[in-house]
Amino acid sequence: MVKLNKVDEQVIAALKAEKELTLQELTEKTGNPSKKIFKSLRKLFENEMLDTKARKYKLLDSGKVSKKSEDSEEIDAPED
Repeated sequence: MVKLNKVDEQVIAALKAEKELTLQELTEKTGNPSKKIFKSLRKLFENEMLDTKARKYKLLDSGKVSKKSEDSEEIDAPED
């Protein structure tokens, strides 16, 4: 399981609402700098939580994101 920070949670929430967004659109929607958003996107991509096509990002399976507690979320990585 991967522990998510505040920026990760904001990125996931934005992608759930809009389905596909670019880095710039995520930066605008979350209010975070592009460097933080890119770091979050890389973490989510490495944990197979999102996919990218033509510089647009989308969640692969929103069912993998589960609320663990009030102030943190965790992702169940798929088993191979």
